[in-house]
Amino acid sequence: MSFRRAEDHTYIAQLLGRMVRTPLARRIEKDAALNDVHLFLPYFDTGAVESVVASLSNAEEVPPSETGSSRNLVVLKRREGCESIFAALDELITYRVNAARAQSPLRRYMAISRSLTIDGIDDDAWGRAKQQIVEWMGQRIAAIKAAGQFDAAAKAITQVSLRTLAVNNGTGVAEPTADYHIDASDVDIDRLFEEAGRAFSHGLQMEYWRAHADRDALEVKVEAIVLARHAAEMAVLESLAEQAFDALYDQHKKAIYQLKEQRRLNYEKLRLATAKPNEIPWRLPASIDFKRSTAEPLWDRHLYVESNGQFRAELGPWEADVLREELAKPEVVGWLRNLPKKPWSLEIPYETGGDVRPMFPDLVVVRKVGNDFVIDILEPHDPSRSDNFEKAVGLAKFAEKRGALFGRIQLIRKQSSAGGEHFARLEINQATTIKKLLLVTSNPQLDQLFAALATT
Repeated sequence: MSFRRAEDHTYIAQLLGRMVRTPLARRIEKDAALNDVHLFLPYFDTGAVESVVASLSNAEEVPPSETGSSRNLVVLKRREGCESIFAALDELITYRVNAARAQSPLRRYMAISRSLTIDGIDDDAWGRAKQQIVEWMGQRIAAIKAAGQFDAAAKAITQVSLRTLAVNNGTGVAEPTADYHIDASDVDIDRLFEEAGRAFSHGLQMEYWRAHADRDALEVKVEAIVLARHAAEMAVLESLAEQAFDALYDQHKKAIYQLKEQRRLNYEKLRLATAKPNEIPWRLPASIDFKRSTAEPLWDRHLYVESNGQFRAELGPWEADVLREELAKPEVVGWLRNLPKKPWSLEIPYETGGDVRPMFPDLVVVRKVGNDFVIDILEPHDPSRSDNFEKAVGLAKFAEKRGALFGRIQLIRKQSSAGGEHFARLEINQATTIKKLLLVTSNPQLDQLFAALATT
């Protein structure tokens, strides 16, 4: 609350930005209302405030947040009677693209094993990980020696090459007279040993040194330095660590899910700290923030509703028409509007121009088939957009890897014919379609595939 008068755009932007940034820094999962910030600014310039709010709503430039008048911002709770639906959704996975800074597999493996020990999930995980990596280091060093590459690499570390030049006093010409070597000092070796430690991380060079305490200390240090400088063998070591990380995460992911939110997020960050997107369990919160106006249309069977049991949203024309088709089916028991860039969004990676970007399919539909719930992904998408085929390929890769968890995965577009406009649906979650989509490299090729395989 502020009764100060303010018209300066910069001042207003700084104030609102700081207030919005506070809940973004530490989200509370169980109650979305605790992530809200409400400002009462009766003497602030209305036009300037609206301009700043519009800027904060630009998801391309700022972290995702719902900003606007308190009349339009609401907290949606899980719809009553949907407990079994949310339990089914908990079995699904999602991706997070560029959600965490990439770390080396060695660093991630050590970090997760340490966290598992600290959290009491696996008391021996950290010790086992260090012992395992030291064993791998010994194997990789043995491989370097077996390939005949060790001696030359060790000599470059333990000896310093010097050359003397003789300058003729009369002509001023410098000529080499002798080359010789001197032993590197212990200080130099220790410095290189510490540099190797930064490559291994978590003091693993010291773990290797301690594990071979019965041998000459200098020899052991040189081995660690040689390994850290050997790109091919380090790649093998990183690959082993990545496999071990995945195995450890899969082994304990149920216990990790039972942890408090702050600790669980630590594991998710480690899971996502890779150069390529990685999957994590999809966990929908108990409540979400949502922006709507009281004039927007009501929609039935949404999984999150306001306190009065209603859900209002202004959907795009294609989204709305597709949703009406779905809600006309008696087996559809729920649906979710999958907003982009939310902490709870269903996110699927796709490649464009050499970069990996996230896509957020518009609709997640839940059908009751027998005693089970089937989860569908529906993406109405304008065929004129340049990323159309790239997103289709991304959905195909997702279906190839995780399609068994879902029912329909459809790319949908509106088409015209003699009978009028209708929606054409390309069912991606089929082996035949996946194989053909993975070969698509342009929008015209995707158009041909739609013409051949899409249904109405």
